[in-house]
Amino acid sequence: MVTLADTLAERLGRSPDAKLVIVSCDDLGSCHAANVGVLRALRDGLATCASLMVPAPWAQHAARECGPDLDIGVHLTLNAEHAVYRWGPITHAPSLQSGEGGFPRNLDDLWEHADPAEVRRELRAQVERAMAWGIDVTHLAPHLTAITLRPEFFDVYLDLACEYRLPIRLPSTVTAEQAGFPFRQLAVDEGVVFPDHFDHDWRAGSRERVYETLRSLSPGVTEIHVQPAIDTPEVRALTSAAQGWIDDLDLVTSDRTLPQLLEQQGAELIGYRELRDAMRAG
Repeated sequence: MVTLADTLAERLGRSPDAKLVIVSCDDLGSCHAANVGVLRALRDGLATCASLMVPAPWAQHAARECGPDLDIGVHLTLNAEHAVYRWGPITHAPSLQSGEGGFPRNLDDLWEHADPAEVRRELRAQVERAMAWGIDVTHLAPHLTAITLRPEFFDVYLDLACEYRLPIRLPSTVTAEQAGFPFRQLAVDEGVVFPDHFDHDWRAGSRERVYETLRSLSPGVTEIHVQPAIDTPEVRALTSAAQGWIDDLDLVTSDRTLPQLLEQQGAELIGYRELRDAMRAG
């Protein structure tokens, strides 16, 4: 019998000291190179799930390429951070538009102007569109953590998780004191499931971060995020971070150290679908 006192690992049917690892791919749908890279990482590599940027230009292509077997969440998107590559709100919300068209480039601009009611409408529309495209949505994960650490937007995040009965991504390397409010406890109080461990680190290129996380792996569920993409002129024109994304694909498909570290730790790879099933089981 599962109780509220059980650890997340126990709710997933494992021992309390089990080490479970989610290898998640961000920015599916952002560009063609990301679509090919993420799908390759899922089908031929060690990645276990991905999150779809519904407003991005290549999102519908990604949705069409995803089969029902893949573990896909929604990468709730309120920013378009690249210098010459734009996308914007699917609800055309005025407060979510930058002066040059599309979402704001940075978080400060978003936080200064975004109307929480328009944020709620936009993000709900993103989840609904992913479902309309045939995605069996398994989780929610904000792009650039735009709504994770702001109380007025975290309410939207938590409400969506409750409405759709979906687990969420929350950082474990940011404290409630640093955030200014008890975001993890609020999720627990609502019965929303999230991984025990997630490193709040967004530098492009994940190899050393992933190695370090696995070498010091703790019991429970650890999410490790990567951003794989194939090497194309498109992705190199898109961002100076492209080489890091290309290396992420090599890391999860060809690297020899990664599977060795997982084996040394006795770690088991899982996806977010298991967390969703545990959350819905109550």
